Amino acid sequence: MVQDEARKGRAESKVALPAVAIGVLAVSAAAIFIRLADAPALAVAFWRSTLGVLVLLPFALYRQDAFPRGRALWGGIASGVALGAHFGFWISSLDYTSVAASVVLVCTQPVFAAILAYLVFGERTSPLSFLGILVALAGTVVIASDGSVGSATFFGNTLAVIGAITVAVYVLIGRSLRTTGVGVLPYSIVVYSSAAATLLPAALYSDAPLWGYSGETWFWLGAITLGPQILGHTVFNWALRYVEVSIISGTILAEPVVSALLAWLILTERPGLPTLLGGVIVLAGLFFLLRGYRAPPAEPVA
Repeated sequence: MVQDEARKGRAESKVALPAVAIGVLAVSAAAIFIRLADAPALAVAFWRSTLGVLVLLPFALYRQDAFPRGRALWGGIASGVALGAHFGFWISSLDYTSVAASVVLVCTQPVFAAILAYLVFGERTSPLSFLGILVALAGTVVIASDGSVGSATFFGNTLAVIGAITVAVYVLIGRSLRTTGVGVLPYSIVVYSSAAATLLPAALYSDAPLWGYSGETWFWLGAITLGPQILGHTVFNWALRYVEVSIISGTILAEPVVSALLAWLILTERPGLPTLLGGVIVLAGLFFLLRGYRAPPAEPVA
C-alpha cells in the first residue's frame, strides 16, 4: 500500500508542472470568456462559483472525501467570502476598462499579499521584494492614467485593484489553513459555495438577472467554469502538493501577457500606450517581488 502511494505520488509529480502551464492558459482566458458572455458581471461571478460547486461535488461524494469542520470550515467560508468579493469587483472592472489593464492590475495581488502578510503575520519582506512592491505600484499609477478605453476607465481600474486586494486576502486565509490536511476538492467546494452565497444577495440587490440567457451565454458561462475555475484555480490547489508556492506564484507573470494577446486577437482590443508601459513596469515589479521572496517549505495538500 505504501509503495503504491509512493508510486502514485511520483507519477503525479511528473505532470504537476504541465498542469500548472495548463492552469495558466485557462486562467488567462477568463477575461475573454467573461466579455463573450452576455450577462451582468455579478451574475457571471455567481454562476462561475455555483457551477464550480456542481462540477466538483459529485467527484468529492464519489471519493467519500471528508469535508472540513471547525476552524477549517470557518476559514474556508471566510476564504470564500474574499473570493466572491474578488470575482465581483474584478469581473465588474471589465465593463469599464480594457482586458489588458484589468488583468495586469488584478495580478498585483502578490504586492498586497506581501503587505498584508507583514501587517497580519509579521512576515518580513526582503529589500528586493520591497523594491518590487514600489515598482509595481508605480506601474499601476501609469495604467490608471490611461483613458483610451473611455471616461470610466479610472473607475474600472480601481475595481481591478480592489479585486487584487480581495484575492490577496483569499490567498492569505488559504495559506493559514494549509496545515489542516483538508483535501483539495472539499476545501474548494466550501470556498466556491461561500463565494456563491456572498455573490447571490449582491446580484439580487443590483437586479442582475440570473436566468433567461441565450444558449451562447450559457456556453460561455460553462467555459468560464470548466476553464478558469476548474482547470485554473482547482488545478493550482492540487499542484501545491508537488510544486513550490513561489513557482506557482511566479506564473502570474504570464497571465497578463496571454490575456492581452487573446484580447487583441479575439476581441480586437488594442491596449493604449500607458497600459502597455504600465504593464511592463508592473511585471518588472512582480518579477523583483517574487525573486526576493523566500517561500517557506510547502506543506502537502491532500
